[in-house]
Amino acid sequence: MCGRYSLTSSLSELAQRFEFESEPEGFVPRYNVAPTQQVLAVVGGDPRRAGFMRWGLIPSWSKDGPSSRPLINARAETVAEKPSFRDSLKRRRCLILADGFYEWQKMGDAKRPMRVTMRSGEPFAFAGLWSKWTDPEGSSISSCAIITTEANEVLKPIHHRMPVILSKKVEDLWLDTALDDSQTLTQFLEPYPDNALEAYEVSALVNSASNDRPEVATPL
Repeated sequence: MCGRYSLTSSLSELAQRFEFESEPEGFVPRYNVAPTQQVLAVVGGDPRRAGFMRWGLIPSWSKDGPSSRPLINARAETVAEKPSFRDSLKRRRCLILADGFYEWQKMGDAKRPMRVTMRSGEPFAFAGLWSKWTDPEGSSISSCAIITTEANEVLKPIHHRMPVILSKKVEDLWLDTALDDSQTLTQFLEPYPDNALEAYEVSALVNSASNDRPEVATPL
């Protein structure tokens, strides 16, 4: 699964890399993004639009809304079949921006927090799904989930799953609203190439979502 990540790049760097023109109000660098928080996502259009969504997808048909269990991840193997995700896969896909993510490696009875980044240090995009839920009074919440797949060779010693990271060439297709074939879309949901990623141990500060400062992402 993917339950924590970081986004410390500047907004101008992200806008250039992911080709959006909007300037989301309140953007600040994040070192320890956690479920149910607001996260930066990009949706398709001409131009692309960037904005904040709640991490934890709420299906549009949900009766419980934000009080329901947050759906932070969707499995690539079943995303086209699950009622909570299949409609979003066809019609509401997004890029969830990050520059690192955290996984916990089991070491006996202990768990060692690890941060995974691009070897180049550049930001990247998780394959995301989004939905809009509206309450009886008409107020709406946009929310999202990160798709996960089996681990690549870098992640296997740490965790058996990893978030789907989209290559630059696939990002355009992922955001293309004219593409709604589930079989084609699920072909994009593969483990990222091993040689592009690296992992290193970080402080146990990451264990608490209240710790959101540079020391969280610093290598031990």
